[in-house]
Amino acid sequence: MFPKTGNTFQNGGAKENAQIEYRDAVWRALTSELGGTHQATKTAMRWTGVSERTARNWISGTHAPAGEHLVELMRNSDAVFLAVLSLAGRSEAHVFASLDVVRTELETMLQAIGTLQEQGHPIRTGN
Repeated sequence: MFPKTGNTFQNGGAKENAQIEYRDAVWRALTSELGGTHQATKTAMRWTGVSERTARNWISGTHAPAGEHLVELMRNSDAVFLAVLSLAGRSEAHVFASLDVVRTELETMLQAIGTLQEQGHPIRTGN
């Protein structure tokens, strides 16, 4: 009998679990925002430029997007964006992203109020 020699490899269990967690997080995010319908598939296709089969696989939770497709999903879907931040342990980053959106909306509203005032429309404040 010969002794065991050679390389030993780590168990890939942790990596496999992370992949499953990622796939499930994207699946939950997509189905919560788009539903599980054919229209959801079409929306994901439009957002990312992938085939119907690929989009259907994401929405059914059998596969997950990678690379540029994930970026496109994050750009178009708040749910996917938040899911990825959560997986990365960076949920607080969403607060800063949200503040930028709020700031932009407030600036737009203030400009609209200014325009209305310049046109002579009375602006009521308070009650």
